[in-house]
Amino acid sequence: MAVRVIMHVDFDYFYAQCEEIRNPIMRTKPVCVCVYSDRGGDSGAIATANYIARKYGVKSGMPISFAKRKLAGADDAEFIPVDFKYYSQVSEESMEEISKFADVFEYVGRDEAYLDVGARTEFDFDAAARLGQQIKNSVRTKTKIGCSIGISPNRMISKIASDYKKPDGLTIVRPDSVDSFLEPLKIVKIPGIGKKTEQKLSKMGLKTISDLKSADLFLLTKEFGRKSGTYIYNAARGVDEEPVKERAPRIQYSRIVTLSEDSGSYEFLKENLTRICSDVHGTVMENRQMFKVVGVQFVKSDLSIMSRSRTLKSPTASAYELQKNAEYLLAETLKSQGANMSVRRLGVMVTELSDARGQSDITSFFKP
Repeated sequence: MAVRVIMHVDFDYFYAQCEEIRNPIMRTKPVCVCVYSDRGGDSGAIATANYIARKYGVKSGMPISFAKRKLAGADDAEFIPVDFKYYSQVSEESMEEISKFADVFEYVGRDEAYLDVGARTEFDFDAAARLGQQIKNSVRTKTKIGCSIGISPNRMISKIASDYKKPDGLTIVRPDSVDSFLEPLKIVKIPGIGKKTEQKLSKMGLKTISDLKSADLFLLTKEFGRKSGTYIYNAARGVDEEPVKERAPRIQYSRIVTLSEDSGSYEFLKENLTRICSDVHGTVMENRQMFKVVGVQFVKSDLSIMSRSRTLKSPTASAYELQKNAEYLLAETLKSQGANMSVRRLGVMVTELSDARGQSDITSFFKP
């Protein structure tokens, strides 16, 4: 079987870069794109910061008030509210351009995508490198967006590679250089390994991917479970057989609100959840669609994000089904998180949408 040639394209500091394109004077300033809460003032968090702001220590997820303290010495710092409609427009135009270069194109999110380019490059990594540069040039010409690209034999390595030389990077990892590329890197560079897993591995004396390769599969599955342990074991060896799958942008309807107070009370959260479900259901009905997946998102007091979802047996447009499943997810999440769960923002989303042609689901006749 021929070696695959997979690209991961990642837009650099996407939201902030969009703001720099809209207003070029921003390119010389620290720019923070912010998700402001409904509480007013500086309540909220940083969505994305440009590289000038990052030099001051500003990071995504940081409270806006903290970021302003970090940038206290920068009189020209800009704090801009998110404009998702504009960012989606730039993303759609850029993704449309990128997809022209792929044998198989997989949309992942507003700012990233995977491409299988094996056939058109004839599995030649030199040709793939030239194609990667062509993609970068083409996107910058069409939408002015700069991106970083990783190219390797699989998805996982390409994702790591796209982050290797940001911004405006192009990193090629040929099959014979996988080990030399991966081994010096910190374990946290492996997609899916977060700080908690990294800390646990560090306590086991494992800090680099080279260290991780020495770990026994049995030990990893014992510590992290069969699925996660096997993934970690294979990832350290650069093994990832998952193919690039044709996927269009996922469409969803959602609403998230900042609560009047941080709370872990089921009754308080349920009351807010009911109003959010009503808003989301109104959007579903307005657009004459049905949904098959219900999700609930929690932004906790420490600004960490958690989400839970349920897939229904069949598509529905029922407000009752939306409310019932959202309440179930709320109760299960509070139960699993324990008494320390404190929620700052609460959201509801529906996805796997389909057009409501006729009356395909009897529950659509009923209202709660």
